[in-house]
Amino acid sequence: MAFDTMVLKPARMAGVFALSLAITAGAAVLPGGMAMNARAQEGPASVADLSARLIDSVVNISTSQTVGGDDRNVPRPQLPEGSPFQEFFDEFFDQQPEGGPPRSRQVQSLGSGFVIDAEGIIITNNHVIEDADEVSVNFNDGTKIEAEIIGRDQKTDIAVLRIDPGDKELKAVSFGDSETARVGDWVLAIGNPFGLGGTVTLGIVSAIGRDINSGPYDNFIQTDAAINRGNSGGPLFNMQGEVIGINTAIISPSGGSIGIGFSVPAELARNVIDQLIEFGETRRGWLGVRIQTVTDEIAESLGMDRADGALVAGVIKGGPVDDGSIEPGDVIIEFNGRPIATTRELPRIVADTPVGQEVDVVVIRKGERKTVKVTLGRLEDSEELAMAPDATDDEDQAADMPATIEMFGMTLAELDETVREAQDIDESVERGVVVMEVASDSAAAEKGIQPGETIVEIAQEVVSTPQEVVEAIDKLKADDRRNALLMLAAKTGELRFVTIRID
Repeated sequence: MAFDTMVLKPARMAGVFALSLAITAGAAVLPGGMAMNARAQEGPASVADLSARLIDSVVNISTSQTVGGDDRNVPRPQLPEGSPFQEFFDEFFDQQPEGGPPRSRQVQSLGSGFVIDAEGIIITNNHVIEDADEVSVNFNDGTKIEAEIIGRDQKTDIAVLRIDPGDKELKAVSFGDSETARVGDWVLAIGNPFGLGGTVTLGIVSAIGRDINSGPYDNFIQTDAAINRGNSGGPLFNMQGEVIGINTAIISPSGGSIGIGFSVPAELARNVIDQLIEFGETRRGWLGVRIQTVTDEIAESLGMDRADGALVAGVIKGGPVDDGSIEPGDVIIEFNGRPIATTRELPRIVADTPVGQEVDVVVIRKGERKTVKVTLGRLEDSEELAMAPDATDDEDQAADMPATIEMFGMTLAELDETVREAQDIDESVERGVVVMEVASDSAAAEKGIQPGETIVEIAQEVVSTPQEVVEAIDKLKADDRRNALLMLAAKTGELRFVTIRID
């Protein structure tokens, strides 16, 4: 039996340390005699009434999956005589003909979920029901009802189920405003840890906006309310009984709770759930740009006061902004009225915007603030943004290679057909100055610049010859700039930005 909670792999812990409190006459005493006021430490007087009101809305999700069969053949292992594993393998293989197909077997798993519509709509995690042949919803009173998967989304790990409740009266819960949740607010988790249905745990919001690298739209609520294997898909309630999160992942060296759990916030989940119910799939907005982080160096190179926004490193051909409305080198600082403080905020906000909607996008372009109107396309689930491949070693160079210059450890040459052929540069890179060689201990090497890349712009000004590179750097030095912002094109045409120290 498996219990479905996404467990992240933490670093190995050297030991576990406990802090024991001795409770005396209204005070908690720390080791060494330091006293704490007990009244200042107490939480809600009781959550019994709240738990009783909510517990019937939380369900256990059980799934079964058939594995094995004719698609694979597992031979009986050859073990040395007297092996302690002999009995185990004899039991498994005795009823299977030698060399024949293995027996099919049922694998079951357990998770959690909750009712959001009394007509029979249940929410859980996608990883709880993924690859399941059968899904059942088990209620607190023992009722078990088969469920249909009507939609699921891997990017946010959310799934929507539908059941036919028949004569059973379902108790639905509603979503609350997760954006108003504050660190320190009390929260309540109800779920099915280790198959123990109807388990209630209490804790606080430990942090908000957590990125645990599980997907492109990470924005988790962190909580210390105990979440264990089997809690996945269950609700995280505020003290008004509203769902502000869907419990999804934990960090644990053992699989048990150590007080670090993560919930998908309601504000992110709500729109996904509405789309899955209506369409059976998600329909996310798509801007059609490649972005990278605005570092302090890049911000300084662009004349920005601080490192805000998302730097446009490239525009997807045929995408919504392939009309020139947004250009490589633009820094998106506001989208549809919402400020963009960090790069990872932009994909989430764009995805949450309806397909086909016209929005205002505010960018910093060559030091000036500019507002452009953009009509969003649709991001298909099958689409993947292409990443620039690693540059390969230099090709054999032709004997009549053009004149070069040395700068910041780079050997630079003008892009012409001889260089294009020698470096295998795609036709989509129309002009620029090609990096022919990079010294291993140079400033360029430290920034990951590799032979075969083409310098297209310096400080958002186009360069086509090595001499123009020299002039652009001299101009920056004359303006007391300490960094030069380079737009680089990979051999295949993908763009990225780097900064090089010039003072």
